[in-house]
Amino acid sequence: MSVLVYIENADGKFRKSAFEIISYAAAIAQQINKPLVALSIGKVGADELAKAGQYGAAKVLNADADQLSKSNPQAYASVIAAAAKAENAEVVVMSASYNGKSVAPRVAVKLDASLGENVISLPDTSSSFIVKKGAYSGKAYAMVELLAPVKVLSMMPNSFKVVPNAVTAAVSSFQPAIDSKDFAVTVKETVRASGTISLPEAELVVSAGRGMKGPENWGMIEELANLLGAATACSKPVSDAGWRPHSEHVGQTGIAISPNLYLAVGISGAIQHLAGVSSSKVIVVVNKDPEAPFFKAADYGIVGDAFEVVPKLIEAAKAFKASQN
Repeated sequence: MSVLVYIENADGKFRKSAFEIISYAAAIAQQINKPLVALSIGKVGADELAKAGQYGAAKVLNADADQLSKSNPQAYASVIAAAAKAENAEVVVMSASYNGKSVAPRVAVKLDASLGENVISLPDTSSSFIVKKGAYSGKAYAMVELLAPVKVLSMMPNSFKVVPNAVTAAVSSFQPAIDSKDFAVTVKETVRASGTISLPEAELVVSAGRGMKGPENWGMIEELANLLGAATACSKPVSDAGWRPHSEHVGQTGIAISPNLYLAVGISGAIQHLAGVSSSKVIVVVNKDPEAPFFKAADYGIVGDAFEVVPKLIEAAKAFKASQN
């Protein structure tokens, strides 16, 4: 018996989210006293694969068949299920990323497993197997008992810290039989957001809305984000108007995020927007309307004009950085 963790790569490299999910899976493996096996799909170098051992994976499998070079949820689910069966895994863990949300339900069906999606903490394994997950678009939490012998979990990004736990990882190739039916739908191209920080896994996010009045004023938002080492985001009306790319749209119909800090500038805070950001650890709102609904959800609020407040935040960030040098 084992715990299997599927780790995603971007162009053959693992990002922070991969080490986060390995750390989470390693903690589960320790809870139930089982070895941890990591699975990577796609072309990844041996040195990169060995990094999984730095966070607790004693064994690393790499499925690098040419057909798997482009993300395909159906094919990837088949590979993960095959690895779970080969390793006799009783828990399968992956990130609740864009790809993970497509893959996890398919894996659960193939393994006849219980599915815990969007989990935000370690399961309670004291008497059964109970997971805590987000519900109602992040407005509530649910405690769900998983009853099947095999459990499939997808964890919300930024829900667990990266925890070094160095072991010597044995890296090996994994080549399961691949059914041509899994490629009935093929991915021709994957276009990644060009930002330096991936929005779904960003720990700090600076977001803005129609209060910025136009795309020509976004320079201050980008400057503040750069100073803080944050990703940039926006509300739906902004992306719909073409002020910012749709890849930055956060909310119920956009990307759901859970950063440590979410700074919202000039966003009123409609329920659809809150649904995508309510899992943030700390929410700071800047809005000149004291009645903006976002203030009810904020941990900290500044009532003021964005064109006065943001430059002051930039000055403060510059001063702080200068003091650290």
